[in-house]
Amino acid sequence: MLLPLEWLKEIVKTDLDKDRISEILTMAGLEVEGEELSGGDVVLEVNITPNRPDCLSVVGVARELRAATNAEIKMPAFEVQGEFTPEFIVKIDSPLCKRYAGRIIRGVEIGPSPQWLKRRLELSGIRSINNVVDVTNYVLLEMGHPLHAFDLDTLKGDMIRVDIPGEPMEFETLDGIKRIIPPDGLLIWDGERPVAVAGIMGGLETEVKDDTVNIFLESAYFVPASIRKTSRRLGLSTESSYRFERGTDIEGLVQALDRASLLIKELAGGEVSERIDVYPEKVEPVRVKLRYREVNRLLGSQIDRSEMDRILNALDFRMIDSGEDYALYEIPTFRVDINMETDLIEEIARHYGYGRIPARTPKVETLPVVDRKAKALSKIKETMILSGFTEAINYSFMNRQYLDMLRIPSEDIRRKTVQLLNPLRQEDAELRTFLLPSLLKNLQDNLNQYIRDIRLFEISKVFIKTDNKLPEEHLHLGAIYLYYPGQRLWDSKEEPFYILKGVLQKILKRLNIKDFDVKNTTEPFLHPGRSADIWLGGERIGFLSLVCYQQI
Repeated sequence: MLLPLEWLKEIVKTDLDKDRISEILTMAGLEVEGEELSGGDVVLEVNITPNRPDCLSVVGVARELRAATNAEIKMPAFEVQGEFTPEFIVKIDSPLCKRYAGRIIRGVEIGPSPQWLKRRLELSGIRSINNVVDVTNYVLLEMGHPLHAFDLDTLKGDMIRVDIPGEPMEFETLDGIKRIIPPDGLLIWDGERPVAVAGIMGGLETEVKDDTVNIFLESAYFVPASIRKTSRRLGLSTESSYRFERGTDIEGLVQALDRASLLIKELAGGEVSERIDVYPEKVEPVRVKLRYREVNRLLGSQIDRSEMDRILNALDFRMIDSGEDYALYEIPTFRVDINMETDLIEEIARHYGYGRIPARTPKVETLPVVDRKAKALSKIKETMILSGFTEAINYSFMNRQYLDMLRIPSEDIRRKTVQLLNPLRQEDAELRTFLLPSLLKNLQDNLNQYIRDIRLFEISKVFIKTDNKLPEEHLHLGAIYLYYPGQRLWDSKEEPFYILKGVLQKILKRLNIKDFDVKNTTEPFLHPGRSADIWLGGERIGFLSLVCYQQI
């Protein structure tokens, strides 16, 4: 965002130069650079993180500077008196619009903007169009809330309605391009047709022209996710959509509307109507309790309570209650990023100055905490690799045909699969309930590449469907070994069943597991003479076998 320094200093009273202001705001987290242009104008380039839409305005940056320097702010004038009651209807027919306000201004005279307004817009990277449109852009930059002006005489039915089209609809925007609006794209309608893409761009048929006499000025709040989605689908990003999709101030939109109405009356004349304001469900401000001791404990600081209160008050957080060691703050609606106590503590730290907080060596445990699970997994992987196996990493999906191919009984727990709503492939539409299907697929892929020396293992989670919302998750070890007698001269002459049994015994030994037992298995897909179940503490924990292709 480009911000003329002269404009900023008109709002926040400070004698600091561009370099010092840039440094202070950067330390507060805004990342600012100042550049002096020919003619003596100085422009600050302000980079804002996505969670701070409140700083996408001159007033927002001024507020940050006030908190850091204790300077005074002179807010722009926005009080305007309504001169007549409008006979105009506004209806909100979609939950994607939470508030819609507007004013009618009759008898305006469209013309060029004064030089000071043109210059500020130019320095901010916006082209001057005419006095009315320029005011909407000016207030967007000044107060951070997008506005739109319609030619009132082109609106049909003396009404505005906010709703989605319900089906794809062609609409010609201000840039003269006909766009297909998606069924859930939010539109502004008059009594008969759409007249604007909500929060993104107005329509060509209702734009303010040189012969416009009466206007309807809009200021609204749209759900950010809706604007973001429509903007991306249309491939259309504007100054308005950039702010709406990050979150605007649902309470401050009326101040922006009134500010623009006042400026239009001053620059273009006309009579301003009383405000139309449709606000179905008022948003209650967030309230957060701040414990002063917790601030200093968390930051390792000794900040005075009065300094904490000063910083938060400068950021327009309103104290509504306080006690011996706490204060309850009401968060302004333009701060969409503040929800909990740690958020307030971060605000205090930013504006108190991280450099003023003393550095302390953190306490370190003399003995590291041992993660027994991670250590056991490391031992298992190490044993498998030293035994000649390569780790396989597979997707957690499987083809249900493997359950039928392996003749898994219908009552078996491995039939309790979790269905995927949007599978990568239709044939892999379920989460694995055991690892063998994936390893058999690996075996098949290797054989198709004429690879005969195959020793693979996998350690991964499997998922069992339950009556609860979430499935059960279990961590499994699986291994597969393709044996060709005499394929290498140095290969062991032992049967593969006993080779795998030896690997399993090594793993159990390294894990200090001694009381395991080997019993006959009833798995339908295993070799009847070379297979066994592994039992531990009266529970079956796995199986070991030759896979019988005749059985499969």
